[in-house]
Amino acid sequence: MLEKKKEYDQRPKRKNPPFKISRQKMRIAEISSPELRSLHRDTEPNNRSLFQIETIVKQLETRSAEKPPPETVVSDLRQCLTQLSQLASFPNSLKLQIWKLSYRLWNACVDISNTTAIRSSSSATTESQAELRHIAADLLSIAGDVAGIPSPAIKSASFYHKTGQIWHSLQKFDLAAKCFERATDLVSKLEINSITDAGERKLLLDLNLARSRTAWEVRDPNLAVALLNRSKSFLFGACEHYTDLAKQFMAFGKRALSSGGGEDANREALKLMNEALECCEKGFGAARTREEKVEIRGLRWKALRFIAAIHLQKEEFESVIKCVKVLRDSADGGDEHPSLSVLAMKAWLGLGRHGEAERELRGMVIDKGIPEGVWVSAVEAYFVAAGTAGAETAKGVFLGLLGRCHVSAGSAVRVAHRVAGGGGEGGRLRAKVVAELVSDERVVALFAGQDAAKDRVAMHAVLWNCGADNFQSKDYETSAELFEKSMLYIPYDAENRILRAKGFRVLCLCYLGLLQLDRAQEYINEAEKLEPNIVCAFLKFKIYLQKNDHQGAINQIEAMTTCLDFQPDFLSLSAHEAVACHALPIAVASLSSMLKFYASGKSMPTAEVTVVRTLLTVLSQEPGNEQQVIKFLKHAHTRASEIGPDCFFGKEEVGRRERNWFAVTSWNFGTKTGQDKNYESSAVFLKLASDFYALIEGSDNENNVMVCKSLVLSVSSMIALEFERKTSMSETEVKQALYLLDRAGEMLKSISARNSVNGDQINTIEPELFFIYTFCYYDIQGRLNDLGSQLLNVKSFASSKACKPHHLLQIGLSASQGPRLNHEVACFALNECLSSFLSSAAPDYQNVALVMRKLISNASIHKGDADDDLVYSMYKQAYRIMVGLKEDEYPIEEGKWLAMTAWNRAAVPVRLGQIEVGKKWMTVGLDIAKHVPGMEAYKECMEEVLGNLKKEL
Repeated sequence: MLEKKKEYDQRPKRKNPPFKISRQKMRIAEISSPELRSLHRDTEPNNRSLFQIETIVKQLETRSAEKPPPETVVSDLRQCLTQLSQLASFPNSLKLQIWKLSYRLWNACVDISNTTAIRSSSSATTESQAELRHIAADLLSIAGDVAGIPSPAIKSASFYHKTGQIWHSLQKFDLAAKCFERATDLVSKLEINSITDAGERKLLLDLNLARSRTAWEVRDPNLAVALLNRSKSFLFGACEHYTDLAKQFMAFGKRALSSGGGEDANREALKLMNEALECCEKGFGAARTREEKVEIRGLRWKALRFIAAIHLQKEEFESVIKCVKVLRDSADGGDEHPSLSVLAMKAWLGLGRHGEAERELRGMVIDKGIPEGVWVSAVEAYFVAAGTAGAETAKGVFLGLLGRCHVSAGSAVRVAHRVAGGGGEGGRLRAKVVAELVSDERVVALFAGQDAAKDRVAMHAVLWNCGADNFQSKDYETSAELFEKSMLYIPYDAENRILRAKGFRVLCLCYLGLLQLDRAQEYINEAEKLEPNIVCAFLKFKIYLQKNDHQGAINQIEAMTTCLDFQPDFLSLSAHEAVACHALPIAVASLSSMLKFYASGKSMPTAEVTVVRTLLTVLSQEPGNEQQVIKFLKHAHTRASEIGPDCFFGKEEVGRRERNWFAVTSWNFGTKTGQDKNYESSAVFLKLASDFYALIEGSDNENNVMVCKSLVLSVSSMIALEFERKTSMSETEVKQALYLLDRAGEMLKSISARNSVNGDQINTIEPELFFIYTFCYYDIQGRLNDLGSQLLNVKSFASSKACKPHHLLQIGLSASQGPRLNHEVACFALNECLSSFLSSAAPDYQNVALVMRKLISNASIHKGDADDDLVYSMYKQAYRIMVGLKEDEYPIEEGKWLAMTAWNRAAVPVRLGQIEVGKKWMTVGLDIAKHVPGMEAYKECMEEVLGNLKKEL
C-alpha cells in the first residue's frame, strides 16, 4: 500500500512539476526560492542553515529511486539541524519556512518509498530514509507553533509516530521508543477533552499502542501493559478504539502464551486475554453499525477461545467447558469456530469423560467446515488421551471424514503415525487398526499420483517402522501384516523395484519366523525376480533348511557362490544356521565350499585353519564320518606344507595351540578307531598325528614321544588290519611300514640318548612303546625274510630295561607260530622270559608252564631226535621247578601234559630195544607225575611198568 504525502497547511495544493537540473553547474542563487534569495544575502547563521537544508531537499526531490541519496545527506542535514537548534526563537515567517522544508523533506521520502514499493512490489524502507524522516520530524519540533497552522503539536507528533513505526519495523527499538516518547511529550501538554477531530483522537491511541509494542519488544512487559492500561483514557467511546486496544491486549496475550514460560506465562496471558475480553464487552456497547458489532463480537469470541486454550494448558478443564458453552450458547447464533470442538474434546478427555470426548470428535465428521489440520489434531489428541482404547474410534472418525470433506494424504500419514505409536502395551491392537486403516481403498486412493509422492514415502516409512518394531519383539504375524500393507504404498515401476524386492525379503523373514515355509518361499521367489542377490539366495537356503530338504539346501549353497554380490560370510552364516538345526551334512557342505576360496588367494574374513577346525568339530559330533575327517586333516596338512605352517596355523602361541589341536584330534580319532577295530582308518589317523606333532615348533620330549608313538601305533594298525582281512600286506605297504618304523627307531634313539644325559631312559618311560616298536619291527623284518635282523632286534630289546617277561613271551609265541616262524627268536625269547619268570619273587607258574610247553614243542619240532638230550634237559628243568611247589601252584593240566609226554617218549626207544633210553624217559615222566595231583592211578601203573622193565634187564 502506497503512503500518502503530508500537507503542512492541511489544504490541497497543486504540486509543481519536478525541477530539472541542467548539465551545467548552477549557481546557488539560481536554485534558491525567492524568499531564501533575500535571506541568502543576509549573513545570519540561521539563514545559511535553512539555505543548506533547502539545497539538500531539492536534491532529494530530483533524485530517482535507482539513484539513492548520497551517504553524506543524512549527516549534512543533521549538522544543519544542530546549527539551527542552537539559534534563538524564530520569527513566524522563518518557522513557516522550516515547516515547508520539513514537509518537502517528508514528501521526498514518501516519493522514494512509493517508487521503490511499486518497482519491487515490497516495502523497501531503508535506514537512511528513516533517518531523513526523523530529521523532518525534528524540524517540525524545532519550529514549534506557527501562526495559521492548526494543531501543530498533533502534526509534529504524527511525524514522530510514523517515524517511530518505521524504526520499529527495522527493529531499531531504541530509536522507535525515542520517537514515540517525543511524540508523547508533544501531545501531553494538550487538553484531551478539547480534541474533537477523530483522526487526532485516533493518533493519541495509536501512539500509546505503538509505544507499548516497542516496550514489549525490548522485554519490558510491565511498561507495555501499563501503557495499554493508560490507553483506556484515549478510547473516547469509539468502538474502533475499543477494537484496537482489545487486539493489542490479545496480541500480548498470545505472545505470552507462546513464550513457554510455564505457569507464570499462562497466568499473565490469561490476565491479558481477560483485559481484551473486557474491552470487547465495552466496545460492543459502543458499537453503532452492524459491521462494528460483527467485528467486535468476532473479536470477543476469539478472546474467549484463547481464554479457553489457556485454561486447557493450566488443566482447568471445567473452565474450558464453561468457555465453550458460553461461545456456543450466544444469543447471536453462537460461535462455530472449528477449534471449539477440539477444546471441548480435550477438556472432556482431561476430565476423564471419554464418552463426551468421543461425541465431540464424531461431531467433527458432520461439520464440513472444520479444516483438515484441526480435525487431524483432534484425532491425534483423542488417541493420545484415550490410548489403545481410542484406536478404533480414531480409525472410524478418519474413515468417516473421508466421505464428507477433503482429506489429504498427509493427514492420513499423521493419523497412522499417531495410532501406530511406539509399541509397548496394546501395540499389537494399534498395529491391527493401522493395518485396517491404510488398506482401505479410499485411503489408498489419497496417495495416487505424483503430487502425493512424498506422503506415499512417509506412509511407507510409518508402516515399515511399525512392522520393524513388531518384528524385533518377535510378533511376526503383526509385523507381516504391516509389511504387506506397506507394499500398497510402493509404486509398480522400475524406480521402486529394489524397494519392492526389499519388502518381499522382509516378508519372507516374517513367514520364516511363523514357520509358514511355503508362503515364505513365494515371497522370496518374487524378491529374486525383482533383485536377484546373495540375500535372496541365503533366504532360500534357510527355507530348504527349515524344510529338512538337505539336498536342496546343499544345492542352494552352490547357488550362493555364483551370485554377483557373493560374500564368504554367507557360507559361514549358513554353517551356523545348519549347526543350529542339527543339519550337520549341510554345515559340512557350507564349510567345504568356503575352503575352496582359500586356494584362489581371495581375501577371506575367517582364517582357513579356523574353518577346517570348525569342520572337523562338526564332523566329530556324529559317528561314521572318519573318512571325511581324514580328508580334511589331510587338507590341513597339505595346506600347511604349501603355504607354510606359520601362515596356515598362525605364529607363536596361537599357532602352537592350533598345531596341537590338530595333532590331538588326529591321535584321538586314531585311538578310537583302533579300539573300534577300524584299523585302516586308525593307521591313517595315527600317521597324520605324527605329522602334526612333528610340526609343533620347539617340540619337547613329550611331543617327540607322541610322534614316535603315533608312528609305531600306525604300523601296529597296519599289521592288525592284515590279520583282520586275512590278506597279506602289499609290497608298498611293507615299505611304508618299514619307513615309519625307521623314523620311529631314530626318534627312540634320540630320545633315549637325551634322557640318558638326564639320568633316565626312554624304555623306562614308555616300555610298552618300545615293545610295540620291537614287535612291529620284528614282524616287518620277517616279511622281508631278514631273520638275522629279527634276532638282533629281539636281543636288543631283551637287554633293555623296557623288556618285561610277558613282552618276551608274546614275541616268543609269535615267532613259534604263524606263517613266518623263527625258531631262534622263539627259543631265545622263551628262554629269556622263562628266566625272568623264575627269577621273580612270585613267579607266574601259569606262564612258566606255557613257556615250558612251547620250548619243548619247538625243540621237538625243529630238533627232533637229533638232540634228545636237549629235550630231556627241558623235562628235567620242569621237574626241578615243580619240586617243592604246593599242589595247585603249578598248573595241573600242564603237569599232566609234561608227565604223559615224557612217558610217551619212552615208547619208541623201548620198541627199538633201547631199554636204557626208554627207562630214562619213563623215570622222568614218573617223577613229574608224583608232583601232579590227580595222577595217582597213572603213577601206580607207571611204577608197575617201570618195575617190569627193570626186571627184564
